[in-house]
Amino acid sequence: MLKKIFGSAVFGIEATTIIVEVNIGKGIGYHLVGLPDNAVKESSYRISAALNNIGYRLPGKKITINMAPADIRKEGASYDVTIAIGILAASKQINSENIRDYIIMGELSLDGSVQPVKGALSIALKAKEEGFKHFILPEENAEEAGIVDGLNILGVKNITQVINHLNGTSKIQSTKVDIKAKYSQHLESSEFDFSDVKGQEGIKRCMEIAAAGGHNIILIGPPGSGKTMLAKRLPSILPPMTIYEALETTKIHSVFGKIKNTGLVYQRPFRSPHHTISDVALVGGGQYPQPGEISLAHNGVLFLDELPEFKRSVLEVMRQPLEDREVTISRAKFTVNYPSSFMLVASMNPSPSGFFYNTNTPTSSSPLEVQRYLNKISGPLLDRIDIHMEVAPVSFEKLSNNIESESSSNIRERVVKAREKQSIRFQAISNLHYNAQMDVKHIKLFCKLSKDSKLLLKKAMETLNLSARAYDRILKVSRTIADLANEEAILPNHISEAIQYRSLDRDGWLH
Repeated sequence: MLKKIFGSAVFGIEATTIIVEVNIGKGIGYHLVGLPDNAVKESSYRISAALNNIGYRLPGKKITINMAPADIRKEGASYDVTIAIGILAASKQINSENIRDYIIMGELSLDGSVQPVKGALSIALKAKEEGFKHFILPEENAEEAGIVDGLNILGVKNITQVINHLNGTSKIQSTKVDIKAKYSQHLESSEFDFSDVKGQEGIKRCMEIAAAGGHNIILIGPPGSGKTMLAKRLPSILPPMTIYEALETTKIHSVFGKIKNTGLVYQRPFRSPHHTISDVALVGGGQYPQPGEISLAHNGVLFLDELPEFKRSVLEVMRQPLEDREVTISRAKFTVNYPSSFMLVASMNPSPSGFFYNTNTPTSSSPLEVQRYLNKISGPLLDRIDIHMEVAPVSFEKLSNNIESESSSNIRERVVKAREKQSIRFQAISNLHYNAQMDVKHIKLFCKLSKDSKLLLKKAMETLNLSARAYDRILKVSRTIADLANEEAILPNHISEAIQYRSLDRDGWLH
């Protein structure tokens, strides 16, 4: 007898429905076809043991299972429950009257319990799109899939619940998630706050500008000056994620297997990989492609501490994703895309010794050593970083005083207002939401300068010997400074402040 059961495969962050055809006929044997990997092929052992342990059995006949479309590779153990239910339905051990209305996924343990799967949110969205009514999946993934409205989510602990539900003897309770209520509960919670940071008012201002315009930023300073502390608090002043951004971020983390009993990702991600990371781990890939750190940081912050310590090849592969805001991973038979729209925050020491060049300090590095150290970072990568800021150590007086620093919530209010101005400005342009995303065409349109502002910028570029790459960056940052000041025009004081944030472009810093 032939039965068709439906599962799903995830490629990139999108799902594809898989039809599992089970045919039971004369003879003896177990044949699984349709481009399964080793984990799928091994399912027969898990299914046989699980069914025996719950009082069912594999029929002693010829079992042929086809997973269509046959040109898509099926990976992992998440098809165990799909195949097991298909075998039980084809051998008439369970009722399969309405089986076509279900997507079924789950990994089986030998005792019949069901283990969580990856990509539950993507699968649920695709199931709803294709008109399925029910989605049976592990209980640990139920809240994540329950975000999708209009699809009956049935979370199970073991395969016995699935069998009883299909037979009508015991119904599985639906999982429903009020996404708006849960979303509003998590908007304000943050582990880190700028009120913890003593002094560093200039750097806080710089971080506020970066957050308001979505600008990439690099912090240069000696050890202990607070670079990491400041970077960790940047997400707390970014605008709250929209529901659309939260869904997109959750899909990526779900595909990576990072969502368990948490449902939606409500907070902007903060990823801080170690400098020994490989290029594949950073941008994604592998034999069976997975998202990398830059995609896990989508809609959030990627923090690269001690930037010159990262391998040159690792930093270079990041250049294109920074420009395109997505990663494309190509293989011989398929291509997958992962979104990677993140804010890059990098930190570094100014020299191998860790300190700025100072003739009065014996431990400081020579100018040549400083230059060689800074040249570990390529010009094209720096070209994609809008703000360069020197961070000086905090004095004892500021560390020991009891003056309260401004909280993240106050800073965030100003950032949100500036982002709202940008949303209105760019509403007619698709895929342009904040100032850092502007290209040359948009800069000409939205960053027009008065005569005084032009003269100031010209003088600064000549006097400080600023590079050509600095010109567009200064204009974009000055546009954000004007937005924070609620000014439509870019004034000379906005230009002069933006010029301060191009330290590494000045003559003597980088050639």
